[in-house]
Amino acid sequence: MTVSPMLLRLAAERATGALLRDRGTLYLVDGQVVHAESPASPGIDVLLTAGGRLGPDGWQEALREAGPQGRVGRHLVDSGRLSGGELEICHLGALYDAAYFALAPSSGPSRFRYGVAHWIGPVRPVPAEAVERETLRRRALLDRLWAHPETDTAPVVPARRTAGVRAAPRRRAVLDLADGVRTPADIARALGRPAFHTLIDVRRLAAAGLVEPPRTRTGATPSDPSEPPPEVARVMEMSVDPDVALLRRLRDALEATL
Repeated sequence: MTVSPMLLRLAAERATGALLRDRGTLYLVDGQVVHAESPASPGIDVLLTAGGRLGPDGWQEALREAGPQGRVGRHLVDSGRLSGGELEICHLGALYDAAYFALAPSSGPSRFRYGVAHWIGPVRPVPAEAVERETLRRRALLDRLWAHPETDTAPVVPARRTAGVRAAPRRRAVLDLADGVRTPADIARALGRPAFHTLIDVRRLAAAGLVEPPRTRTGATPSDPSEPPPEVARVMEMSVDPDVALLRRLRDALEATL
């Protein structure tokens, strides 16, 4: 399956510029993906500052000093605010996260603006084929967890039967922010986490009967609060932490290119 024929064609042409789609933008240099952005995904600035690795003042200073030259990433390393490895890992995480949403199925046209560059500057290019493979892998993973994508974009609320249910800390943090107003993307930004990882947590919580889209509650028959949610323990314990799994894949990818 091909996620974006246009992306692969641009890669074959070794094109440089910005691929604009309904849900995000991919930036290419010589046919390789060098950055990605999506409104559904926290940017690299959020991922760096929310976790405390980089202060907001440091980020703003890098934008002022190096943004016009398109060398923000290089400035962060040269100024000693980040190591080269830290920047590469965070940048790859942000790139794959935003690319997943930018490459989502769309009814709108894709456009390519030749010569457009991103202010982050060169960090580590990724082959377009690798971005496509990872996007397909992530789609399949979400379908295996909970094949109901409506929970990906709708505000979610805790289900009625959550009192006393134990959840892993990272999913408990997501559950605590599921207030019927925040979407998974909003929760990801509040936590400073990649949006795709938050989708994993939301779908696991939904499969466990712990969260649901608000509209599904209208007219629903109240359930017995003493009855435990279905397969809660199995769903909450399954698989390794997605952050750890992604870091391992990024590490292996970096080592393979050295």
